[in-house]
Amino acid sequence: MAEHPTELEDLPGVGPSIAEKLRDAGFPSIESIATASPVDLAEVAEIGESTAKKIIRAARDLADIGGFKTGKDIFEQRKLVKKLKTLVPELDALLGGGLETQAITELYGEFGSGKSQIAHQAAVNVQLPEDIGGLNGGTIFIDTENTFRPERIEQMVTGLGMDAQDPEAFLENIHVARAHTSDHQMLLIESARELAEELKNSEKPIRLFIVDSLTALFRAEYAGRGTLASRQQKLNRHMHDLFKLVDEHNAVALVTNQVMSNPAVFFGDPTKPIGGNIVGHTATFRVYLRKSKGGKRIARLVDSPNLPEGEAPFMVEQAGLKPC
Repeated sequence: MAEHPTELEDLPGVGPSIAEKLRDAGFPSIESIATASPVDLAEVAEIGESTAKKIIRAARDLADIGGFKTGKDIFEQRKLVKKLKTLVPELDALLGGGLETQAITELYGEFGSGKSQIAHQAAVNVQLPEDIGGLNGGTIFIDTENTFRPERIEQMVTGLGMDAQDPEAFLENIHVARAHTSDHQMLLIESARELAEELKNSEKPIRLFIVDSLTALFRAEYAGRGTLASRQQKLNRHMHDLFKLVDEHNAVALVTNQVMSNPAVFFGDPTKPIGGNIVGHTATFRVYLRKSKGGKRIARLVDSPNLPEGEAPFMVEQAGLKPC
């Protein structure tokens, strides 16, 4: 066996034909197999479930995942976490230094509250060097509502005010796919995994995964109370697939979400995000965006494992996100 196994063929019981089936089905790496379910693996590779279990066990040993870890091990892993800055000081402070890798940040709010603007800005900033707040990486942008605008990227690159920054070079490192159905959206996560694996050792490895918007297609296709359980089940799987992806690539996941009005609320803000507890519990950070006076936007950190709730104002200008 290879000293540092990285290929699927290094797993016991995986020959070239099985490896090819696994890659075609969206299992391109040892890590992706280590976190797969035996039933899924057996089905796509056309092997017995007991063989699939052995392959998964071997992958877990090689990838060093699946067992218990000490608090110290987790602390060491947390040291690998990086922050992608919005370059709006108040917003970055609210987020504990920026958008965190190995986590899902959910932005929710009404139309025009700035969700897609933050997503576009993140797709620009992620390409900057780490010493000025970027992650020196590329972006995969799953677009479900036709919100991606290359012209906006150009304006934001120019708005950085840095010499010798070519907007076209930035656009080269943003990989956009338009999802047409919820099933297609889920399938694009598998395509994203393959592309991220391909670009792993390139100059701009994928460091940001954007889904804008996470819930729109699910909401449109699963209307009415009778379909709620199956919608939530699919949404749950979709978000966990996204989590595995950002964990494998030490990347940021940024998802946007729509809101609906809750008529039972008489005081305060009646809007609440779509997706209920599934999205709420799976997203690591939840940020509520709303419009304010004079073109201002307010971001409120609603949920986080380690940061206090708080608010930060910001402006959306032609040149991108700016402090107030």
